[in-house]
Amino acid sequence: MIDYAETIPNNVDLASDKTLQRALEKWQPAFLNWWNDAGPADSAKLEVYLRTAISVDKDGWANFGYVRMPDYRWGIFLVPRDENRIVSFGDHHGEPAWQEVPGEYRSTLRRIIVTQGDTEPASVEQQRLLGMTAPSLYDLRNLFQVNVEEGRHLWAMVYLLHRYFGRDGREEAEALLERRAGGQDNPRILTAFNEETRHWLAFFMFAFFTDRDGKFQLCSLAESAFDPLSRTCRFMLTEEAHHLFVGESGVARMIQRTCEVMRDNNTDDPAQVRASGAIDLETIQKYLNFHSSVTLDLYGSEISSNAATYYTTGLKGRFEETKLSDDHKLGGDTYPVQEVEGDKIVVRGVPALTAMNTRLRDDYIREIEAGVARWNRIPEQFGMAFRFTLPHVGFHRRIGNFARHHISPAGELMTEPAWNSRKYDWLPDADDDVFIQSLMGRVVEPGKFASWIAPPVRGIKGKPIDFEYVRFN
Repeated sequence: MIDYAETIPNNVDLASDKTLQRALEKWQPAFLNWWNDAGPADSAKLEVYLRTAISVDKDGWANFGYVRMPDYRWGIFLVPRDENRIVSFGDHHGEPAWQEVPGEYRSTLRRIIVTQGDTEPASVEQQRLLGMTAPSLYDLRNLFQVNVEEGRHLWAMVYLLHRYFGRDGREEAEALLERRAGGQDNPRILTAFNEETRHWLAFFMFAFFTDRDGKFQLCSLAESAFDPLSRTCRFMLTEEAHHLFVGESGVARMIQRTCEVMRDNNTDDPAQVRASGAIDLETIQKYLNFHSSVTLDLYGSEISSNAATYYTTGLKGRFEETKLSDDHKLGGDTYPVQEVEGDKIVVRGVPALTAMNTRLRDDYIREIEAGVARWNRIPEQFGMAFRFTLPHVGFHRRIGNFARHHISPAGELMTEPAWNSRKYDWLPDADDDVFIQSLMGRVVEPGKFASWIAPPVRGIKGKPIDFEYVRFN
């Protein structure tokens, strides 16, 4: 039998919920089998300085200490319930938040939860081999922290499926452990979570761009009228911030190191930068272009009747819904959407309810623009002219209004032959991947870092940079 208070820290009264206990007694071993099969490779014997949530209190959600990876305590936490919370948008605006799933929304809500839940184990699977080429113990520890928290976020969604969706929920929870990122027969639901993460540049970009999409999806679900989903997502967001930090700071440290190499060698020649063991800024821009465009596809089509339904029924709100000053119903409102018309890109107003995906994507873009601006301070400080840019929203898209078009990073419509002649000026090619992977050698001496990345400004939880963040026993 599972000791629910110790093995699975929780604030959902798990010990007294016999039905949920029986479900988890079956699911927990399957989860651990999945972790050992598809989780971080060769990590079972490592002792890692990890953060573990043991309660939702200020002093409880971030406990630090050495943990063997399979012994990590994946808990189930929701932020405390607000007894006075009301639905803040849609047709049910002003009604008490729901504590149970309304029958008419059951299948739709289950699909939303399953789709969100599927991303969590997928990212762990995508990153499975990265620990073998970690550029430092500090980075190895951060990778493992992201991995275990993605695992905990899977637990969060599985709790909702088990607790509120009966047999259907239990079957969906089992299926979450059966799909595999990039699998031929049973892949993950969303395309971006079937892409390979072959090296640390891709990982840092994924954490900056794709995990940030996760933040915005969680923020919109945190507005849900279904209160247990809202409370679950609000707690998940406290952990998501670290994932975004890992991505943004990881890329920044790469840029820092590249600029140091350019300064020390008095060169801006990408070939010379590469010869010095760093990643040239132009190549970093290519990976920025790729991960930015792939992540934008996660927002779906610019105009979506499903997104409108999610909003009107109260299942999924806008980013920071309660801070917005409109009527939260949007019946006659419009929102600007870009599309291709003839030989140009135009903007037209569409019903705001059907443009929910576009609005959430625009909120996301504003935040990543701010992150790219912070990256650009680094070459600026070195007196270098290079600046990173986000590509146009139509660049390299497979879903939505731009999916059948060829558009440059600057937003110019191109013919297919013209695009094919230029696409590897803007996107990484096989040679770029080979070069990046040639740099990927594991560095495990405390305080040492690979040639292509600078040390962080500070360590974790007040520890020094040369702290033994991972113990090899």
